[in-house]
Amino acid sequence: MFLALRDLRFARGRFALMGAVVALIAVLGVLLSGLASGLADAGISGLRALPVTHMAFDEKATSEQFSRSTVEEEDWRAWSATPGVQRAEPFGNTLANAQVTRGAEKGEQVNLAVFGMAPDSPLAPDPTEGEHLREGSAGIVITREIADLGVEIGDVLTADKSEVRLKVVGLVDDTVSYGHIGVVYTDLDTWRHLHYGLPGDLPEAALRQATAVALTLEDGADTSAVQEATATRADTKETTYGASPGYTAESSTMALIKGFLYAISALVVGAFFTVWTVQRKAEIALLKALGAPTGYILRDALAQVVAVLVGATALGTAVGLALGSAMIGKAPFSLSAPAIATSAGLLVGLGAVGAAVAVRRITAVDPLTALGATR
Repeated sequence: MFLALRDLRFARGRFALMGAVVALIAVLGVLLSGLASGLADAGISGLRALPVTHMAFDEKATSEQFSRSTVEEEDWRAWSATPGVQRAEPFGNTLANAQVTRGAEKGEQVNLAVFGMAPDSPLAPDPTEGEHLREGSAGIVITREIADLGVEIGDVLTADKSEVRLKVVGLVDDTVSYGHIGVVYTDLDTWRHLHYGLPGDLPEAALRQATAVALTLEDGADTSAVQEATATRADTKETTYGASPGYTAESSTMALIKGFLYAISALVVGAFFTVWTVQRKAEIALLKALGAPTGYILRDALAQVVAVLVGATALGTAVGLALGSAMIGKAPFSLSAPAIATSAGLLVGLGAVGAAVAVRRITAVDPLTALGATR
């Protein structure tokens, strides 16, 4: 890297400018990665926290499964009796709006993502404060997302329209949400009252319904027969993320933006080193005339590229992490080490590819240029 280091010292202004551009792209890459992770957490962290491997929905619900699917009691019983199924539990999912009541005072309205399950089910949360769920008590266990809105254990939430009264009995000290709305856990009967908007007695048929069957399957379990018999469709837990409101649109948009960012970085770095190679044409010709192999000059130029990219990306990533840390809690932002490492690696890798295409011009430089043969 003898020549590369001399070039970096000699043209430090131009390389500093190029490094600043790469660093700014790295900052943007970190912020976009953190925003993508934060949006994903806000959309699906509630589903991701469930201890299941699959969800069985009504086969007619091909999109927005959690709002369109309804399964019956005989469905989850059939799944429970199927070989290869370790657990099959009814699971309810609905969105609700409620008003906080504390004593005689009425407080703010809050949005709730209500997850219904049997209190003795493995799906039921283990509160860090307060009590566990109990069947038919109209109690709810809130998550940190809801507690941060000012809701406390002992408060009563009155659901709009149905006027179902929900007493906060416990707290799970995790920030868990679904569709950017904080999750609360309750028993199935309470969930059914909220889902159907009925405060009194429910129709007999409604007492045997849920949104989906939460499944834990053994590896390689064949469930085609039970799916056909119950007219349900088993999706992996990861597949169900797409049913969270807005998740698919958000993730695809962020992926598209990041893709354009990486493409732009490759073009910018490639354009810079194309111009730099053209400006150094006479020096490269002289080196070749003095006997320097083309491979040596290429390796030297690529080492120069890598030095600029790695240094600028490291600086930009550090600045991005500092800015991202300040955004946590103020925006849907989450710092994920694998995502940030991938972002930095892609920036360096694609930038190097763009520069490698540019410095290939070195192979076409004629050493006779140094002797004035073209004049």
